[in-house]
Amino acid sequence: MTALLAGIRVLDFGRYIAGPYVGAMLAEYGADVIRIEKRGGSEDRFPAQVGGGVGALFLQMNRNKRSMTLDPATPAGREIVAKLVAGADVVIANMPQATLLSSGLDYDTLRAIRPDIIFVTNTAFGPVGPMQHNVGFDAIGQAMSGAVYLTGQPGEPYRAAANWVDFGTALHCAFGTLAALMERQRSGKGQKVTGALLATALAVTNGALIEQAVVQPDRVATGNRGQTSGPLDICRATDGWVLVAVTGNPLYRRWARLMGLPGPGGPVEGDPDWLNDPRFADDDARGRHGVILTERLARWCEVRSSDEVVRRFGEAMIPCAPVLSPQQALDHPQVQALGLLQDTDYPGLPRPAPVAAVPIWMTETAAVPRQRAPLLGEHTAQILASLGYDDAAIADLRERAVI
Repeated sequence: MTALLAGIRVLDFGRYIAGPYVGAMLAEYGADVIRIEKRGGSEDRFPAQVGGGVGALFLQMNRNKRSMTLDPATPAGREIVAKLVAGADVVIANMPQATLLSSGLDYDTLRAIRPDIIFVTNTAFGPVGPMQHNVGFDAIGQAMSGAVYLTGQPGEPYRAAANWVDFGTALHCAFGTLAALMERQRSGKGQKVTGALLATALAVTNGALIEQAVVQPDRVATGNRGQTSGPLDICRATDGWVLVAVTGNPLYRRWARLMGLPGPGGPVEGDPDWLNDPRFADDDARGRHGVILTERLARWCEVRSSDEVVRRFGEAMIPCAPVLSPQQALDHPQVQALGLLQDTDYPGLPRPAPVAAVPIWMTETAAVPRQRAPLLGEHTAQILASLGYDDAAIADLRERAVI
């Protein structure tokens, strides 16, 4: 079976997550993605090293890609870039505009080489506005979208440890890339696709921003407790923690009935009428009175194991999950059943790395077989040879520190 994106060539000059993950998703479905790095290795190759001189995220971001090293700021490097672009369909480069210009990777330069090129980039703050030239990472989007302010406790904002802004931006850019490929197939025109970390974060927090603009509730952080429904919180079980999320009247009624079952943690004198008390009439009301609901939920959970809590809530068709450490996540039978984390060897690792596949399942379109992330410059000579450079020319480029 021919891979979906077979025949599509992508030049990936991306950094860290928001650029390279776009290329990873395209490579997963058959695009020929060439990761182009600095001669000494790009910065995202090294954080959280797991062996073999490579970092954990690099293994995830760069599976199924080929690697070459290149200094595009040199005259010979720009000549190589031009030859690469002439045979490419997509160029990914999430760099500041000044760096794009100095490297010959700006859209105007690229489309002068190939008019139908699709150029995919993203910035921290967006393509316009007073901060458009500022740089940033995932956390700046979290901070400026309201997400950090609403996370943690009042007066003690927390950022999320997971890089959801970076990954979300990459997802938006991958969607834009596929849309641009479809447009080119229809009209023959290439285009520039631009994402932004702040824009992604604002899109994700848009519901809270709409609410604030319209009715101005001036919400503050409430720890793990939900604000627009309830009970929604993390509670302690006898052997760990569980998260329970109740939204909507049908789920709430099932929760109330479950709380009324006999046994340890059952109803006690002084409990409100959970089904008829006006404080719990709808999601908004339950969100406002979430402290009461959490106290009742916690009383029920604290005398049960996390497995029992998850089982009982699952049987009642109420969302519930254990709070897992990274090791517990790796070991959990549901995580293992998904088959999403694919053991991938890499030279120098003490054991295979569980690298995630693209987390979607399609009935007619399959991902290509997994290939490990490349060694630094592993395919440089191969790629240059395909552009017409012979061994002597390649050796000369190495001598002149172009590759």
